[in-house]
Amino acid sequence: MGLAGPTILLQGQEGWPILHRSLILRCAPNLDEAKHLFIIQQRNLCCTGGGTPKEIIRERFVGVSFQDKIRRGLCSLLTAGRAQLESEDLVNYLHSEFNNYKLDQSLEQQALCETVQVPAAGSSPNVISVEIPGGRKETLDASKAYVAYSANGTVAGKPVYANFGSSEDFTALMEKKINLNGTMIITRAGKITFAEKVANAQKQGAVGVLIFPSPADYRGLRDDVAQFGHAHLGTGDPFTPGFPSFNHTQFPPVASSGLPRIPVQSISGSAATKLFSLMKGLACPPGWSGTFSADCKLDSGDADGVSVTLQVNNALVERRILNVFGVVKGFEEPDQYVVIGAQRDSWGPGVAKAGVGTALLLQLARTVSELVKNDGYKPRRSLVFASWSAGEFGAVGVTEWLEGYAATLHLKAFAYINLDSAVTGSRDFRFSSSPMLKQLLKEVVSNVKVPFSLGNTLAVKEVPFRMDNPAFPFLAYSGIPAISFRFTDTGGVEYPHLSTKEDTLDKLISYFGSEDQLDATMRTAAEIAGRMAVRMTHDHELYLDFNSYDESLLDFVHKLMPYKRNLRNMGLNLQWLLVARGDFSRATDALRNAVRNTDLTNKVACRALNDRIMKVESHFLSPYVSPMDAPLRHIFFGSGSHTLQALRLNILKTNRSALEEDLLRKQLALATWTIQGAANALSGDIWDIDNDF
Repeated sequence: MGLAGPTILLQGQEGWPILHRSLILRCAPNLDEAKHLFIIQQRNLCCTGGGTPKEIIRERFVGVSFQDKIRRGLCSLLTAGRAQLESEDLVNYLHSEFNNYKLDQSLEQQALCETVQVPAAGSSPNVISVEIPGGRKETLDASKAYVAYSANGTVAGKPVYANFGSSEDFTALMEKKINLNGTMIITRAGKITFAEKVANAQKQGAVGVLIFPSPADYRGLRDDVAQFGHAHLGTGDPFTPGFPSFNHTQFPPVASSGLPRIPVQSISGSAATKLFSLMKGLACPPGWSGTFSADCKLDSGDADGVSVTLQVNNALVERRILNVFGVVKGFEEPDQYVVIGAQRDSWGPGVAKAGVGTALLLQLARTVSELVKNDGYKPRRSLVFASWSAGEFGAVGVTEWLEGYAATLHLKAFAYINLDSAVTGSRDFRFSSSPMLKQLLKEVVSNVKVPFSLGNTLAVKEVPFRMDNPAFPFLAYSGIPAISFRFTDTGGVEYPHLSTKEDTLDKLISYFGSEDQLDATMRTAAEIAGRMAVRMTHDHELYLDFNSYDESLLDFVHKLMPYKRNLRNMGLNLQWLLVARGDFSRATDALRNAVRNTDLTNKVACRALNDRIMKVESHFLSPYVSPMDAPLRHIFFGSGSHTLQALRLNILKTNRSALEEDLLRKQLALATWTIQGAANALSGDIWDIDNDF
């Protein structure tokens, strides 16, 4: 329905022009339709400065160069594990910028005390040596790069190549009857995190792990460069799992179960090539070779073949870390906010890893503040701009903040937008997201000019969340919808210099071809993030797609249906899981009807509706596991036996003897009750719940 004739604009109560009531009523057959039209029109109204917020955001970025912000940030960019003074320099710079932008508030979260691992002062570097048949020994690599949270010590074993180190890769090795126990596993970087590679190798009895960047995956990286990473299979400080590492807390010493028990070290591509040249075993399967100059081999060949010794000398130290926040307060519901964040630490210069995200964060804070101060935009809800510390050690700053305010954040923060590594190319696009934010991203990118056509291909651009993505703990630990996106090279190829000392501004500009191309891509990324944030803070109704989990649950149930007969033979059935899924579907239908029938201009009714919407994600945090024992409690995105992906029913048909029947019964019961609990909570008041339990 549209308006015929001229549109008369008046200043509304919220500081936005509104359509004159008489014009709305003339275009609507009844009062309900008039209210609906009012809401629809309000979403597209002009700021007092002219133009919609989305149009003004685009205009604000025209001609913007991010080079100065990147360079100024690099002057004091925190290098992971180095002196605290460098971090405080950048903290002061961020405070100064937020104050210059006239944000409503600029603050820092102080007194976080995090345990990090760095090369031990005064010790020899971590060394990898080989013993060649005939008794000759030589050093393979002594790189200054290292893997944080590796176990210390000296180990030796026969080398075995495991491709990317995924579970599937290790299964392929076992099918070839290659003994993995007591071996030194070699994996190429990429696909999964360092921590996952190490955990998979440790599970197979390996004594150590070497990780290298393959020329096939990191084109343009010098072959003598190794990468930095961490081996903690989790997020946050691994010595305060599930609770915050504030320096005034007095929890007894405890270590995360995700810490490795074996040494791990990163090596250069040239070191890996040399090692492969000494291996005489089975040839690699297709797709495993990594375009080496040496022939790709899976193992050393025989008992007398080459052996590898790994010596790791790292030290645990405590570092004070500081998260910095800038706030633009909402005018109607300032206690609810979207968080936009980027890490500011890196291993080496960290231009693509941290500099780009920090520059985007600052420019977005400036743009939104100007939109409010100069153009009359009055967001209903607040926007929080967060600069995280210690991201290189496993999203530590993010996780400790979430853990410190675990009781309230899921009631306050309704979404997180991650800017880390958002621009590492210009020819393709990738994203990871909660189902509740995918529709918003789809709408936004369809209205943003990108240097390539996304068309209807956005769905195939989605990739799973990696555990080292700062958006991941927002979603998996706190149950807050989160999204991370990045512009990349064709096919999602990795930017070759990430997590190395080669991650400089000159390298990034050279990769893009020009400063103008880099700036243009960064402007597009800033516009996408800005549009999403404005949409979620402007509308009466909170723009989160709660219907999306109905489809996710349906997909999950469909995957279980082929095993109905197997479960029945065990005295189990899927009836109550199907009932729980049906109750959730009915609850989303009821909420959708409530949105349709609620007068969204009624502040009390609108707030009650939005409270129900924003809690949907957190309802999928399992209430049956302890945050200390299993911090990542989300049944779709978390980690542990309580998750839906842990219900591996295929074992009923492939290896029935390996089934732990009691565990399966428990998993099925807890999954059912978590889904049922989400349905009950979404239904609203207890007297509105109608189910068969």
